[in-house]
Amino acid sequence: MQQPMLDLADYGPWLVTHKGDRACRLLADRHYSRQNVGHPMFTRPGRNLVLRTAAGDAVWVTWSGIRDDALQAWECTIFRNESQHLSSDMIRAAVAATIAEWGQPPPDGIITYVDQSKVRSSNPGFCFLSAGFRRIGKSKRRGLRLLQYHSLTSVKNMSDTGR
Repeated sequence: MQQPMLDLADYGPWLVTHKGDRACRLLADRHYSRQNVGHPMFTRPGRNLVLRTAAGDAVWVTWSGIRDDALQAWECTIFRNESQHLSSDMIRAAVAATIAEWGQPPPDGIITYVDQSKVRSSNPGFCFLSAGFRRIGKSKRRGLRLLQYHSLTSVKNMSDTGR
């Protein structure tokens, strides 16, 4: 079943959609971070930029809201790619789309957390690293790998954050 899209700008493989998008929810249901499989909302409360491919085989969400890790950052809360597109290219395009839609990121840039125990890779987060993110630490509570994209040349090291 085809789902109508909002008439908004597209960014390479990405189209801007909404946080109730059915195809995105189905992808989120297969992502390791999903807390309530099947729930119609798959994003956090707050401001969300939801991107998907036309085929509905990849999803990206940038989130801005109240953080508990003391970072002034936007967060990629989910990226799932089941398409034929290279993940690092998709990430670069999603970051560019986020900046085009929202303007310059906060002081700590755009971040994501990777649960190394849940990713089927010998190098968890490699697609983000290939797209220009850097390892900057781990979360205190769960030991998740913290990766950061920062448009400035100096990257602030923020190890041992609260998440």
